Amino acid sequence: MIAGLYIDGTSPLHRATAGIKILAMIALGTGVFLIPDWPVVTIILATVILLYPLSGFGLALVWHQIKPILWLLAIFFAVQLWLHDWQAGLLVITRIAAIVMFASLVTLTTKTSDMLASLERAMIPLKPIGVNPEKVSLAISMVLRFIPVIATVASEIRDAQRARGLDKSILAMIVPLIIRTLKMADDVADAIDARSFD
Repeated sequence: MIAGLYIDGTSPLHRATAGIKILAMIALGTGVFLIPDWPVVTIILATVILLYPLSGFGLALVWHQIKPILWLLAIFFAVQLWLHDWQAGLLVITRIAAIVMFASLVTLTTKTSDMLASLERAMIPLKPIGVNPEKVSLAISMVLRFIPVIATVASEIRDAQRARGLDKSILAMIVPLIIRTLKMADDVADAIDARSFD
């Protein structure tokens, strides 16, 4: 199973409109960066994780979503520990984990078509000033989809580099990740062009 792909279900989160879930994600993403205390952000992260079983997903899926970003969280924690202290490290990684986990949950419980339609409706008022609602909604939707996908790619690269004995090298992790991310972006752009999207 690929992280971040829609899984059919009948939970309250599945039934909630895409617009509400997107607004909730924006609120959560903004809120966790305004909160300066890691214990509070940890409670928010725990609440997000609790939403997985409430949405009909098992703990295995929770692990499947968080596993790809563990190495990244470890790097962020180490940097904050070096620059500040362990509390600053916990604050940073709990913020990132909460955002990624909730973004993954939204994509797991929301069809792409519903997400695009909701985003397009939200952008219609901006049409008079030259904003293309279809393009903007597609771009935002792809960002949401790519968050868990890129995390999975990063995990695959880490495993491959570990097998080569390069797991201690940050460059050996970052360079292939950037290349594969750009390649995915090019593939998506080619697919859009092939469909004459305007």
